[in-house]
Amino acid sequence: EQLEESGGGSVEAGGSLRLSCAVSGYISSYCMGWFRQAPGNWREGVALVRSDGSTSYPDSVKGRFTISKDNAKNTLDLQMNSLKPEDTAAYYCAADLRPWYCYVGNVGNLKYRGQGTQVTVSS
Repeated sequence: EQLEESGGGSVEAGGSLRLSCAVSGYISSYCMGWFRQAPGNWREGVALVRSDGSTSYPDSVKGRFTISKDNAKNTLDLQMNSLKPEDTAAYYCAADLRPWYCYVGNVGNLKYRGQGTQVTVSS
């Protein structure tokens, strides 16, 4: 599968951004998610959606980020509200068919990943 992110950019703290990920194949059976990576940091999963549509988030973004997917369009979105400077990172979408890989702490290890899009939040 090929994944391509879009929608990153720069925003002031408290602002919003919406990221999108276009996938080359059919996504209905996939575990999909978003992870981020800041310089010097490990990959952090920030959102996950399972094939049944259930979602998971870490506490660091819960209530601020919302993941959604459109099986008809083969797209995955991440709505990010109330952004903080510590949300600054490169954001990647990812996908995998293996259900035992499907938990939010493991999104950074999913098999298929995009090239990433930069999100910068200024204070």
